[in-house]
Amino acid sequence: MAGNLANALADLKEEGALKIVKDRLGAGEDPLKILEDARKGMETVGKRFANSEYFIPDLVYSGEILKAVTELVKPKLTKAAESKKLGKVVFGTVAGDIHDIGKDIAVFMLDVNGFEVHDLGVDVPVQKFVDKIKETGAPIVGLSGFLALAFDSMKETVEAIEAAGLRDKVKVMIGGGQMSDEIKKYTGADAYGKDAMAGVSLAKKWIAAG
Repeated sequence: MAGNLANALADLKEEGALKIVKDRLGAGEDPLKILEDARKGMETVGKRFANSEYFIPDLVYSGEILKAVTELVKPKLTKAAESKKLGKVVFGTVAGDIHDIGKDIAVFMLDVNGFEVHDLGVDVPVQKFVDKIKETGAPIVGLSGFLALAFDSMKETVEAIEAAGLRDKVKVMIGGGQMSDEIKKYTGADAYGKDAMAGVSLAKKWIAAG
């Protein structure tokens, strides 16, 4: 069953994917497990795009299927979101990168886990991150990027946050592509998340640490 959802999403079979989600929810399955399988499917989509098996329209379509899946799952996860917000997070895909799949999953998971997320979208200019941090006072910033060129944009964004005198007020997490300690060091980020739930765990840890 688990593999079926990942495969249906990876193969862009909308009707099949949604039927599996409905069946699993109807059977009382943990919605987080369903989202994890959806994430695996999107990961495959990303790999197929990187290998030129899929193109931009396929990415867009996969994102639409994911949104439909999350709409079905979200009502089962609203309890955390209805409670007091844990903290604010500014999130976006960095300049030069238009991938929103990883970002959307991370934003969704932060939201349902009780965070107030300010989603800046994709291809976000450096200054927009800086302005939003000033506006919201958010202590956490999430920088998403799938392409290798995103690493330079992440580095420039962190440098701009520092130049604005905000670096000691925020924690920066990166994610989206093949992240590593080397990339974290290169970009100047505080940590990287291998997936959306790792990002949620980081955010909770940072908020708890104050």
